[in-house]
Amino acid sequence: MKLRDIEIPAEFRIYFERDDGIVKYPDPLLRKVAKPVQRITPEIHELIDYMLVAMKRANGVGLAAPQVGVPLRLIIIAPEDQAPRVVLNPQVLERAGEQTGLEGCLSIPQLFGYVKRPKHIVLRGINRHGKPIRLTLEGDPARIAMHEVDHLDGVLFIDRAVPESLYWEHPRRENEEENL
Repeated sequence: MKLRDIEIPAEFRIYFERDDGIVKYPDPLLRKVAKPVQRITPEIHELIDYMLVAMKRANGVGLAAPQVGVPLRLIIIAPEDQAPRVVLNPQVLERAGEQTGLEGCLSIPQLFGYVKRPKHIVLRGINRHGKPIRLTLEGDPARIAMHEVDHLDGVLFIDRAVPESLYWEHPRRENEEENL
């Protein structure tokens, strides 16, 4: 796998300078392998609560602890219309099928591209209460989980994206959509 560097166009730099609690590319923390969570402490619960708020505030569908500056193996997956799921020390046990879909990342705001991922995965880990969990995920939930697990290994979606599919897009404002 070849790690890609991207150049942030001048008109998009403002999105990278926002202090919204999300670590932004090219911060080296995003390229580090996260360490396993050894114990579930009150600090881990505070981290989970902080991540849930940060993800919701940013309109994200997933978040990994390194994205908030904590190099621990902890992810949240929150596909639309589903309750967020917290997974500590996630491990992908099975992968099957293939899907290609559009991805973006809270750590690389306004950049999008198409990424090939497994269509079906089985994920094992621990929930926030220390209980073992096993999730069977398909479609978007599988895509989100794989994107977040990649973050734990220092891999960004730009590393997996079809290079020619990457593009920058300014966020739309509601009144602009009404005028279409």
